[in-house]
Amino acid sequence: MNLSFNLDLSQMFIMILPLMVGVVLHEVAHGWVAEKLGDPTARLMGRISLNPLVHVDIFGTLILPLLLFLVNSPFLFGWAKPVPVRMELLRGGRLGMAKVAIAGPLTNLMLAALGSCVYHGLLWMLRGGILSPNQATLWFVKPLLMMAGAAVTINLALMLINLIPVPPLDGGRFVMGIVPESLAIWMAKVERYGMLIILILIVTDLWSIVMSPILRRMVRFFLW
Repeated sequence: MNLSFNLDLSQMFIMILPLMVGVVLHEVAHGWVAEKLGDPTARLMGRISLNPLVHVDIFGTLILPLLLFLVNSPFLFGWAKPVPVRMELLRGGRLGMAKVAIAGPLTNLMLAALGSCVYHGLLWMLRGGILSPNQATLWFVKPLLMMAGAAVTINLALMLINLIPVPPLDGGRFVMGIVPESLAIWMAKVERYGMLIILILIVTDLWSIVMSPILRRMVRFFLW
């Protein structure tokens, strides 16, 4: 009984750490790009920081991932507190906001690529004899392999969900930055219902039907 509990905690740690890194760097990327485009708000509020505590959203960062883990969800999902951005300070206006928005998903894509490199690098060292496949080595390497694989899956899931073109998700804000102003105004009116739409997509089978096949193909590409 104790062994099973420990294994569950180990599995949770292996998945929670990549999730925390993914959501924190996602938000840091938004703030960093905003600062480069002229808006120092995130910097002034201390949000361009690798300290996860400044980014924690009680529900999105802690409660929701824990609930998904407890119900054996095939992936963990969560979010951090949104980084404050003032569009009127950004060079390029709406186009600048589009650049800030896309920075988060691109960061998750880069983290997925990094996880893939670590995963394949460890396998290459095991197969090539650089790492001896004995019990002691596997005790250390196996969790790293699992964490690298989890980093790929989690960051790709974060990227895909955030690219859904519904504000306030990054995909919605990106689209609002590049479409004609009249359409952007209409999308801004939809924003108040955005998170409700996303939760409906996740809770119902719509996520499985539309997004899961894309996620599986992308994970297979990164971890072939």
